[in-house]
Amino acid sequence: MTAPAPATDALALVTAHDAAIVAVVIPCYRVGDAVFRVIKGIGPEVHRIYVIDDCCPEKTGDRVEKDCDDPRVVVVRHPVNKGVGGAVITGYTHAASDGATVVVKLDGDGQMDPTLIPRFIRPILEGRADYTKGNRFYRLSSLRGMPPIRLFGNAVLSFLTKFSSGYWQVFDPTNGYTAIHGALLRHMPLDKVAQDYFFESDMLFRLNTLRAVVRDIPMDAVYADEVSGLKIGKVIPRFLARHTVNLAKRIFYNYFLRDFQVASLALMLGLPLTLTGMLFGISAWHESAAQGVATPAGTVMLAALPILIGSQLLMLAMAYDMQNQPTLPAHKDIE
Repeated sequence: MTAPAPATDALALVTAHDAAIVAVVIPCYRVGDAVFRVIKGIGPEVHRIYVIDDCCPEKTGDRVEKDCDDPRVVVVRHPVNKGVGGAVITGYTHAASDGATVVVKLDGDGQMDPTLIPRFIRPILEGRADYTKGNRFYRLSSLRGMPPIRLFGNAVLSFLTKFSSGYWQVFDPTNGYTAIHGALLRHMPLDKVAQDYFFESDMLFRLNTLRAVVRDIPMDAVYADEVSGLKIGKVIPRFLARHTVNLAKRIFYNYFLRDFQVASLALMLGLPLTLTGMLFGISAWHESAAQGVATPAGTVMLAALPILIGSQLLMLAMAYDMQNQPTLPAHKDIE
């Protein structure tokens, strides 16, 4: 594992970029004493720390205010539980209002190493990215402690997220260790972002609508005694429906509303041809089966031809979409 950047390097990084303001958001719900270790591990490159008490039954906000003497800490309380996404959005809103240049999100349970913050903020401050996120799959050796069911689930969710978000080069979409440029937060409809465990995947979809550059940051997976609330067997069916909706929205936004490209024409022709061939083939097979006769070869070709042509056009559209990645950071223009 590569050693994290020293605190002095992190400070130099921040001060060298027009006195950038770095903020950290920590959503808290049943995190126990781990939140104090997380706060203690945050280096001097960070100017403000927002601890979001998401109506925690452990009264985390009260405990932090009483026992934490870090002057950078600001406690924000939710009167009702809003979920991890809702807590992060609250932190984002406060940080953006306070003029933060970069906002990092850390979980309060201690599974995310605060000393890695310089790795996440560097590409943003250097103008190479708008949003950075952790990737626990980059080094195979770091996956030994990951439960097999979670390993499989993350692979499935990553594949779905690639389709819906358009970020084909990113992986590990449920990784909550992220950093984002403040300019994007001030232009993003945060009230429309999912507030549950779909938050990270939905953020990627929203970022694509802004044509933001997203980069993965390699990190190791850490699993101790914490129990994840993300149940892979339950979330994949729910996530599939929501990814489908986001995919449809993204295609409409990028290829029909904002622009009309080769992929637009391929989608317009490929989807109807494929569906028509499939429906005609199913209907012809059902009719032949009901009569107890073999389907004529001509009928089979009439069904197969539009499917073959349509699928080729859809593959062309997908290939174009894979190449249509944002390459210029959006925060420079938005700002």
